[in-house]
Amino acid sequence: MTQVGSPPDAPDYGDELVEALDEAATERHDRAANLDLPPDRFIDREASWLDFNRRVLELAQSSDVPLLERARFLAIFATNLDEFFMVRVAGLKRRIATGIAVTAPSGLSARDQLELVSDRAHSLVAAHASAFFDQVRPELAERGIHLLRWRDLDADDHASLRTFFSESVYPVLTPLAVDPAHPFPYISGLSLNLAVVVRDPTNGEERFARVKVPEILSRFMPLGRGRFVTIEEIIAAHLHVMFPGMEVLESHTFRVTRNEDLEVDEDDVDNLLQALERELLRRRFGPPVRLEVEDTTSDRVLDLLIRELGVNQTEVYRLPAPLDLVGLWSIADLERPELKYEQFVPATHPKLVTPDGDGVRDIFAALRSGDILVHHPYDSFATSVQAFVEQAAADDNVLAIKQTLYRTSGDSPIVDALVDAARAGKQVLVLVEIKARFDEEANIRWARKLEQAGCHVVYGLVGLKTHCKLCLVVRREPDGSLRRYAHLGTGNYNPKTARIYEDVGLLTADPAVGADVADLFNHLSGYTRPDPYRTLLVAPDTVRSGLAGAIRRERENALAGRPSGITMKLNSLVDEELIDDLYGASRAGVRVDLLVRGMCALRPGVSGLSENIRVRSILGRFLEHSRILRFRAGGDDEYWIGSADLMHRNLDRRVEAMVRVSDPEARRILAGVLDGAMSDGIASWELRPDGTFAYASGKDLQGELIKSHRLSQVYEPAVSAHAEPPFIA
Repeated sequence: MTQVGSPPDAPDYGDELVEALDEAATERHDRAANLDLPPDRFIDREASWLDFNRRVLELAQSSDVPLLERARFLAIFATNLDEFFMVRVAGLKRRIATGIAVTAPSGLSARDQLELVSDRAHSLVAAHASAFFDQVRPELAERGIHLLRWRDLDADDHASLRTFFSESVYPVLTPLAVDPAHPFPYISGLSLNLAVVVRDPTNGEERFARVKVPEILSRFMPLGRGRFVTIEEIIAAHLHVMFPGMEVLESHTFRVTRNEDLEVDEDDVDNLLQALERELLRRRFGPPVRLEVEDTTSDRVLDLLIRELGVNQTEVYRLPAPLDLVGLWSIADLERPELKYEQFVPATHPKLVTPDGDGVRDIFAALRSGDILVHHPYDSFATSVQAFVEQAAADDNVLAIKQTLYRTSGDSPIVDALVDAARAGKQVLVLVEIKARFDEEANIRWARKLEQAGCHVVYGLVGLKTHCKLCLVVRREPDGSLRRYAHLGTGNYNPKTARIYEDVGLLTADPAVGADVADLFNHLSGYTRPDPYRTLLVAPDTVRSGLAGAIRRERENALAGRPSGITMKLNSLVDEELIDDLYGASRAGVRVDLLVRGMCALRPGVSGLSENIRVRSILGRFLEHSRILRFRAGGDDEYWIGSADLMHRNLDRRVEAMVRVSDPEARRILAGVLDGAMSDGIASWELRPDGTFAYASGKDLQGELIKSHRLSQVYEPAVSAHAEPPFIA
């Protein structure tokens, strides 16, 4: 395989890039020197992400989690790791391929990070396999769910599967030989394949062939009586049918992961690499970043795969079959309720219930009485946010609807409502982010559908991904005046994931909020330079500066003896500037409580640096996805919710919106969420100064919230509670 190098005609971006890298490193060094901060104050973000996925794996290993949910967490772990390799590991390899040394804030070079990732990933996948083979699969068998190999089946099974193979599998298979006339075939990313060695008995000549396992076939085939066998086992048992007249000497499953990121979505440094990488890594297909092989694979077959795919030994992961445990999603979805979390049906928010308790009231009338803060999945998305859009579409007094769409479901009622509104003659503007990673094709389809219905579809600002969650409705009131109604949230307008993602959203008719949201939409769809927002922080303009200012004010309050404190609930915390501000607040005596689900580069509990900072992570049946920030502000607490995490991409390269919450009832709800999550006795993982997490047993926070919300008696119709992998970031 040709080695990646710098072609003679590659543009010379090296000087510009090196200069930018030097400036970034100098800025970090100067900031550390000015504030007397230690150079090792940042945890490596790649290591932190792997630690997050380890916590997911610990849920699969926990006997306190229902058995089929443990199988689901095994699938989630595998899905997460696939994306990590496709994006993060691919990014590290891109950096190395450019030949330009990039030092991470943790002090590690890209090569150091890649070595660290390889060591930890090998350890994690071994633990993942062990959790399946030594714990979950045997326990499933004890409960009547048997995941079998071909050799475990009886003669009757073999006979029925021969018929199934002949009628339903063989017609869609295409064996590809490798010889001088047939070059090694392209192996698509994440596809499951069989590496086959056959011998011609007439001359003893041995040949290699590849058989791709069709993705259109179910991965685990049901055999009856709770028994399943993988489709690749069925194919392997019938290779003699595919290669008649040949002797099948060996067959082994393998799987390749490729760089499949369609965008540069790294830290600032990587944006500068984009043009150079495009020239250095011009290929029709993304380069491989991982090779998974069945542990029975012979050395000669493995050597051939390594040579033809261009991977090295450290990128090879030898695992027992079956590979690709993402397939366990189908097992986790089996109708065995006694082996799952108890069914939870979201309830309609009390302020949205009709007097007779049988439906959803007029949301616009409810909002004229005051703001409503919804907490999903405990508060129904269907009878709040979705109903808000649907009522707007059906209301003759509504003149315009403006909506952002980042990710939505395959049969989205939100999209359907927007289409209905446009067809009814309303002005409908939809900002579709077509660059949402791994949802690009789906979002393009939605954009075309909306355009065909007469919606005005725009794609945001050049160079920025639009990630904010906003909906604006303009309505003519009975007195003839126009009034704005808005929804601002932390989660996507996706009714399926709203059942498994924890998020908050603010429904409001506040004139100041409505005016700010209107200004933001105008900025996104036209050519404007909006006046300063009154109630919003908007990235990339004011989220970073606004949060930095709030943190520094808490430091000043602490030094002046005024009430101070910071509580943040985030998905990720890796922005070095804001982390340094948090360190400064801690040194001044500010108590900082951080609830971070995923990556966290901050080191808590370090004497003289962060002894006043506590970091906790909570994982469970719902993905903790909301972003909530609280600043004591001298005793007059400020609450903010929004779409932004404290990452470079959110603060500097995305359009994000955070809204200040002023309604007393909404603030009380947010206080309950934050204080409940950080209270003693809650099951969670605590981050230690050395960068590792330690689990502390206790009450299940999500279970406690479910109990409290079951006091409401108005529920939406029950549907599947597991629409998508809930731990993908």
